[in-house]
Order: sequence, then structure tokens, then C-alpha cells
Amino acid sequence: MQKVVVGRVAEYDIRHSAQADIPAVVTINMKTLPEHYSDYFYYEILSEFPETFLVAELGDNVVGYIMCRIEYGFSHLRRFGLARKGHIVSVAVLPEHRGKGVGTKLIEYAQEQMAKKSSRECYLEVRVSNLQAIALYERLNYKRVSRLEGYYRDGEAAYLMACPLDKYE
Repeated sequence: MQKVVVGRVAEYDIRHSAQADIPAVVTINMKTLPEHYSDYFYYEILSEFPETFLVAELGDNVVGYIMCRIEYGFSHLRRFGLARKGHIVSVAVLPEHRGKGVGTKLIEYAQEQMAKKSSRECYLEVRVSNLQAIALYERLNYKRVSRLEGYYRDGEAAYLMACPLDKYE
């Protein structure tokens, strides 16, 4: 299968994920995040939403990923409105590759793909203790919409954060 590169940041390629990338994505998730999913879940998201499942690659090594869904439901940004929206399910970059713009570009390229699929907004959940991630999301125009008490298995709360995707129209 041919690799479809959607962009670059420094020496990193950002491209659509392939089934062969899933073991590396699972490893990155296990090394970097406290939330883990079954292998099947990754394959299911890739199968249903291939345009919004991206990886960052340095040479032939996957060093980061973003996994998103497209949903339809109540808007997180407009009162009483329905919206087609992107949901960032998981995003991670190996620690030794952080601070180089990889996470930012993964999010920006995923948002662009969501907008191409007619999503009007994007949302995510983030641990209230993950100050580094919250700062990144705020730089990318995400706003805290609500606090979800006891959201994670260990009882920690999450912020639900959302941003409009109108800049991609």
C-alpha cells in the first residue's frame, strides 16, 4: 500500500495511517497515555475513519498518531444546535519527539480532514492534570466547555474542550 503523506513538520512526515501502523500506534499509546484500548478498537477506527487517523513518521518509524471519529450530535459550541463534529479520540507523540511541532501538526491536519468531511467543530477530552496538553489545545483555539467529573477509570476529571473548524472552509 502506498503511503499518503498529507504534510511535513521539520523532518517528520504526517500521513494517513495504514493497518501495518497499528502495532506501533498501540505501543506509543501504551508508553505515553494512561488510557488504553483494545487492538480491535484501533483497527475499527482506522476502517471507519481512515481520513482522520494520521501518523507522524521519522524515517520508517512511527513516532506519533492522532485517531479521530466524525459524529453527529449536539454542538459543544452553539446552544441548542446540532452539528457534524470531529472527535479526537486519542493523540500522542513519543516523549523524545515532543516540542518539535509534531503534535500540533497532527491536530491541524486531522482538523483539516474533519472539515473536508463537513465537520463544523472538533472536540476532545483531556485530563485536568495534563497541563501541557491543555496549553497545546488552548494555543490551537480550543476552549474549555465543561468539566467531566470522574471521567477516567481512576476517577480523575476531564475537561471537554472544543473549537470551531471554520478556518478550514
